[in-house]
Amino acid sequence: MSVWQPESDETFIARAPVAFATGEAMRVGGMRWFRDPQRNDIQDELAGWPTGPTYTARSTGDTVARNTVKGVAIAAVVAVMGFLSAHGGNVGGDMSSDPGTRKSNDPADEVDDFPVMWAAPDTIARTLPWQLDPGRSSEKRYRTHAVVTDRRLVIVGFPYVKNSHSPIGDEFLWETPRSSIERIELRDFKLKHDAKIFFTDGSWCRLGSFRRERFTRYLIEPLDFIPLSTLTPAQRNTAETFAAAQAPDAQPPLVKRNLCGCFRIEVLAPSKVDALFGHSGLNTVMDPQGTELKLTEYHTEDFLT
Repeated sequence: MSVWQPESDETFIARAPVAFATGEAMRVGGMRWFRDPQRNDIQDELAGWPTGPTYTARSTGDTVARNTVKGVAIAAVVAVMGFLSAHGGNVGGDMSSDPGTRKSNDPADEVDDFPVMWAAPDTIARTLPWQLDPGRSSEKRYRTHAVVTDRRLVIVGFPYVKNSHSPIGDEFLWETPRSSIERIELRDFKLKHDAKIFFTDGSWCRLGSFRRERFTRYLIEPLDFIPLSTLTPAQRNTAETFAAAQAPDAQPPLVKRNLCGCFRIEVLAPSKVDALFGHSGLNTVMDPQGTELKLTEYHTEDFLT
């Protein structure tokens, strides 16, 4: 196993699965496009990219028909569920568990069209690796992860074996310095999986991740980790003791102050990277006196999603 590692003076902060996002609205469902600022398709202009699928957004008639079929199917399921429930059947589950928003705030790019790259010539977004595209690189055989450090955003990939959670071997695919990222916008239409990354040259990309919070947290939050040397002796002892109890290759603990005044301690170890989930991080919370809290003592601000 060969896991990508940062430089010796660089801090590994997060790792999560990512890929170019996929349309969820009926008209663009299962599709994605690569556009320039004039909304032209540029996928054939991307250097080194293999040929990928060509999509055409569904017509209004097709969309209505698909919605009708979907509505009939849902109605049938609901009827069956109601019958089973009325006759004593066990029908546990929530039919409306979708956590995303039902109405798009950006219909031009989420309902009528679904660009996942918006890039003029010679801009950063055009340099992204083709392996991020599920239409060109099947996630059944190959996975891509984003790695966030205190210096840069990195994309790595590796062959994926079903039911195997250990990375086979990372391949470095792409990087950009944090200074090239202007902002991150979370997109919640249908599913809370997508994020737009805007670069300082005006280009952007839309990536999806079922671990979106993990992927974007430290690209949005300031990297205001507290130096261990500034902690009280009791706080530092708790942080270092927690880190020492983790994997042998665990890096020094990352400590942040939560809004409630408690301190979050997070420890990452490259050996704990998971092929499916990325890196969850090992974390705990201590109060201002340096006492590690039980889960039942956490404040709302102490929980990570």
